[in-house]
Amino acid sequence: MLSFLTVNTHSSIRIEAEKIIYTDPFRIPDAPHDADIILITHSHFDHLSPEDIRKVAGPDTMLVCPRSVTEADGLGLSVKKVGAKEAFTVCGISMETVPAYNKLKPFHPKSKGWVGYVIHSKDHGHIYIAGDTDDTAEARQVQCRIALLPIGGTFTVDARQAAVLANAIRPEYVIPIHYGSVAGKPEDAETFQKLVDSSITVVTKVETF
Repeated sequence: MLSFLTVNTHSSIRIEAEKIIYTDPFRIPDAPHDADIILITHSHFDHLSPEDIRKVAGPDTMLVCPRSVTEADGLGLSVKKVGAKEAFTVCGISMETVPAYNKLKPFHPKSKGWVGYVIHSKDHGHIYIAGDTDDTAEARQVQCRIALLPIGGTFTVDARQAAVLANAIRPEYVIPIHYGSVAGKPEDAETFQKLVDSSITVVTKVETF
């Protein structure tokens, strides 16, 4: 199901849409160099990994990241900096950013301007990649066909909180991410699936280890 979309591990996502899009490449096992677009949500090591960016990037890859992510400037790629609530087009694909932050935890301050992305794919509908976030007012406003939500807790919403967010957004499909390796347990996906409304299809794609 949703075979055009894969999750390598954690929050490392590859989407075959009108272009090949990676989000937060991390622990990439080979070096395909096939990315047209790389989306970076924020600067933590498990989301901005220069080694893995180099594995997926090709000579014409466009890297998109928040304005505060200065580490992207030294990677030798074309870089587009975006704000926390911005509509833009890259490589012919319309996208928008959604603020991604913690409301009480200190790990992802709103002031950093870190983001999630909504990809407006003509082939697959609107795809929301939430980034490292809590259940926020901005996240609840997203309209999408597919949502990829963190569930690991500690740094983001946990499985129960993510299910509440999924039920508020009401996508057709929801994919849990950000669990089973750096944060969260493999069993978190089971907890999440039990709490998501039955009208929403939960698709598990994360490889946990």
